[in-house]
Amino acid sequence: MNPHVESALNDQVKKEASSSQFYLAMASWAESNGLNGTAKFMYQHSDEERFHMLKLIHFINERGGKAIIPLVEQAPKEFENLENVFELLLAHEIRVTESINNLVDICLQQKDYTTHNFVQWYVSEQLEEEALARTVLDKLRLIDGDKGGMYMFDRDLESASVGGAGQAPQKQ
Repeated sequence: MNPHVESALNDQVKKEASSSQFYLAMASWAESNGLNGTAKFMYQHSDEERFHMLKLIHFINERGGKAIIPLVEQAPKEFENLENVFELLLAHEIRVTESINNLVDICLQQKDYTTHNFVQWYVSEQLEEEALARTVLDKLRLIDGDKGGMYMFDRDLESASVGGAGQAPQKQ
């Protein structure tokens, strides 16, 4: 495996692991604040981010590289409110998209078209992640702190499905 591509993939492994921890921290905060629907939504997303990390690890190892299991930073322990949670989530997903785009660029520079093809799944996934975060944030802003609206929002979020979450990572 090209060393530049391997390094970039391992960097993305760390970002996906950090994403999983970030969602987990938000889930725990939501659960401890009585937002069980939001907590369920965030726990599912934490699992999905871990799946993304494992998919990368399998790919690196199967291409002859060496996946590095990262140490991740401490995720936030507290959040101001639910709108703040989703603002931070959107900003985080935008940074992950930038990282994926950088990975695509490295693949093209190194003429690693196999990895470029693999990474296209992540490009599509990030489009969905950002759109979902924006949609949820827009709904929260419409509610504008109304308690009845917050109750309905949390209940609706509990039934929102997460594509791919909870699935065992498949080897490529």
